[in-house]
Amino acid sequence: MALVCNIDAAGKAARLKGGIVATLGGVLVGAITLAEVVQGPVWWLITAGALFGGAFAIFEARAGWCVVRAMGIRTPL
Repeated sequence: MALVCNIDAAGKAARLKGGIVATLGGVLVGAITLAEVVQGPVWWLITAGALFGGAFAIFEARAGWCVVRAMGIRTPL
């Protein structure tokens, strides 16, 4: 599947902002878990999910490509 640009500037901006927030949230949850404020493997999964999701959203913004739109689902942005 080719990464054909399928989002406009507003979509890119929204994905970039969301990706930055998710990545920072993942770092925050990871720091809280590392400091043992919360314990359990689920917190590491939440950290990994937030970091991966945020990084992927930043990639989508940079590439101008949205995986959801590529599957044919129309998004508002």
